[in-house]
Amino acid sequence: MLSRKDFIYRSAMSVLPLSLAPAIVRCSENNVDAQDDAWINMRKQFIVSNEFINLNNGAVSPQPYPVQQAHEANLKLANAGPSYFMWRKLDQQREPLRKRLAALFGCDAEELALNRNTTEGLNSIIAGLTLQRGDEVVLCKYDYPNMLNAWQQRAQRDGIVLKWVELKLPEESADEIVAKYKEAITPETKIVHVTHVLNWTGQIMPVKQIANLAHANGCEVVLDAAHSFAHIDFKLSDVEVDYAATSLHKWLCAPFGTGMLYIRKEKIKSIWPAFASPDSLTGNIRKFENIGTRSFAAEMAINSAIDFHEIIGIQKKEERLRYLKNYWCEQVKSLPKIHFYSSMKKEYCSGMATFGIQGIDATQIDTRLMNEFKIHASVVKVEQLNGIRISPHIYTSLSELDVLVKAIKTLSA
Repeated sequence: MLSRKDFIYRSAMSVLPLSLAPAIVRCSENNVDAQDDAWINMRKQFIVSNEFINLNNGAVSPQPYPVQQAHEANLKLANAGPSYFMWRKLDQQREPLRKRLAALFGCDAEELALNRNTTEGLNSIIAGLTLQRGDEVVLCKYDYPNMLNAWQQRAQRDGIVLKWVELKLPEESADEIVAKYKEAITPETKIVHVTHVLNWTGQIMPVKQIANLAHANGCEVVLDAAHSFAHIDFKLSDVEVDYAATSLHKWLCAPFGTGMLYIRKEKIKSIWPAFASPDSLTGNIRKFENIGTRSFAAEMAINSAIDFHEIIGIQKKEERLRYLKNYWCEQVKSLPKIHFYSSMKKEYCSGMATFGIQGIDATQIDTRLMNEFKIHASVVKVEQLNGIRISPHIYTSLSELDVLVKAIKTLSA
């Protein structure tokens, strides 16, 4: 017989939402009603608040029941004997998990480190790169604020030069986007920083073309994949970048505070880790995991998030997210006062979209959405943007989006 502790441990390693498989198969049907019935069954795998409609899933995603169950079981196990069960049991799953994530991301397992989020991963790269005074970094003002802060700190500290690409959102020409990056690159440029899916609007950037341009000019490429991983169908091997990071608590629906960092194998030894590691790890990706005690319970529950993700399939997931975006956008895009900062073209926009209402500040729109319609969204006020980002997830119902459509029509009347 299994001891109670072993039972908890095995349960944590094996939680699978197998009952979802028949529902997901039906999502391939052409009939919209049949599709939505299947996704309604998917919704039952999430805890959904009845206090408001959550349309800010781009910030952080809820975890489905199997992931929560695995996390809770791991936590109970760890508390039964922390130093033994965390390091000698849970952490023994790290290498198999590394391989699973690497396969999902499209890289070698020896190029991938587990960490807490995109900000931590990209800060490790940005702070760890060896750059000299006068070296240039190309980026744009719509990249994520934490990354801009990290580059600006390096500029203040080390005298590197930041070169800014000017984007006019939405952008609907890959050639024009690439041309803007080309114009910013000079013989002094060492790094090109690019965000795969802009968090403000869901704009999809032509990463591979930008990376090819950068490499042709002797530059390295840093990729922010926070909103592309487990959201749109791609592999790192498709985009050919040198460094990347993502958060697993966004579109993968893993526990909060989980992420991963990618560094091309031959470049690992040249990046300084934020936390010092032994010399023996100089060329080893694991030097970026040398941060002391962490939440082993959360990390190992990532396995259940991968299980959940793979049962759905990235193609069906991306299709559903884009379908939800199109569902509400198509009903309001022709309203006289409505302006979209997001493209309606598949190749340039993800499952998120951002709209504005002429004559109304985004903060006012957000307040009224919550107070009058109980809709939780995200205010976008940066550079030329003054709107509301709507980011549904796979559990979002069409009836909830009908409330959003009604709200937008009311506010723009």
